[in-house]
Amino acid sequence: MFNVVLVRPEIPPNTGNIGRLCLATKSTLHLIKPLGFSLGHRQLKRAGLDYWSEVSLKLWDSFDALQRSQPPDANYFFLTTKSKRLYYAARFQRDDFLVFGPETKGLPENLLVANKDRCISIPMHGTRSLNLATAVAIVLFEAVRQQQR
Repeated sequence: MFNVVLVRPEIPPNTGNIGRLCLATKSTLHLIKPLGFSLGHRQLKRAGLDYWSEVSLKLWDSFDALQRSQPPDANYFFLTTKSKRLYYAARFQRDDFLVFGPETKGLPENLLVANKDRCISIPMHGTRSLNLATAVAIVLFEAVRQQQR
């Protein structure tokens, strides 16, 4: 249904939980290398439970490689705390790519600048950021909700 992209994920349990979210929504999980862990990591598999083998998973050497493999009209949304545009104002379509950065750094500034009209954020009060798996769940399920209309 959708494509969740994790650029250089660092924390295995987050990726395992996001894999389960992708399976539950019939979405594809794209992981951009380098990963901060191995795909055989115990905590990744524990968070993914026995579902991990069923997750539609694609590994990429770079974000550019992922983009080059897609049609030119593929639609991307870049999640950042640096945008004033809120995620629920976006109009999601099936097969869109929801792009999230590493847990400790977020997406690279050059990627955000190059795609400033495609950046969205989750409103937050009193914290710099949310757990990555929580952020993915919020945005992914809003995208799914919009398709139920």
